[in-house]
Amino acid sequence: IGTALPSIIQESYSSAPLTEETEEEASTPKLIDGSSAQGSGVLGPQTQDGLPTCLLCTCLGTTVYCDDHELDAVPPLPKKTMYFYSRYNRIRKINRNDFANLNNLKRIDLTANFISEIHEDAFRRLPQLEELVLRDNRIRQLPELPSTLTFVDVSKNRLGRKGIRNEAFKDLHELQHLYITDNNLDHIPLPLPESLQALHLQNNNIQEMHEDTFCKMKDFTYVRRALEDIRLDGNPINLSKTPYAYMCLPRLPVGNLI
Repeated sequence: IGTALPSIIQESYSSAPLTEETEEEASTPKLIDGSSAQGSGVLGPQTQDGLPTCLLCTCLGTTVYCDDHELDAVPPLPKKTMYFYSRYNRIRKINRNDFANLNNLKRIDLTANFISEIHEDAFRRLPQLEELVLRDNRIRQLPELPSTLTFVDVSKNRLGRKGIRNEAFKDLHELQHLYITDNNLDHIPLPLPESLQALHLQNNNIQEMHEDTFCKMKDFTYVRRALEDIRLDGNPINLSKTPYAYMCLPRLPVGNLI
């Protein structure tokens, strides 16, 4: 009793827990987003083909590149993915949970796939989505969009008379660029948010325009300064028939004036 242990033995007892903790920490791999890989693999969650997403695709920081990999479905993504590119693939359908729980996702680019069907809630539950690019697909019906979007490109699809629901863009108060070229629209989707800066609708089937499409006929002092770029060329519409429709705009739309 009262006899002290030699200093060498004391040091071994005190350092042992630290050694175990260090080894345990070192043996726990981290994903590209810094999260633990337990249960999902060191290189991200497993795809349907049994390969980790970050082995099949390229993961750099919070960006996932899956371009030109002949994918037929959206692969499962790391939870902290912010930018997702899956262009030039064979994806045909966007399911409800393809982007579930990806609360940091800001940009989705699915250019040049075979997409013909998108679940109504596929994008609506993404709280930070800003840019959505779906050009060059086979989409006939546009799903509900989140109000956080600033950039939407659905050009070169098959959107017709009923392809865009009524007031689809009304609540997108941050929307600045809207591109719906090379579809089969027969009308301009109204109302358009005040934040809109560019509207490209060339090469559709738009045949008429109302005088209050862009302006407010009951308020002649109203000026819509943000909307500076309107493209309506390639449509069977004579813009000269509705001259008062552009009185509030800083620039005239591009299109047929004869």
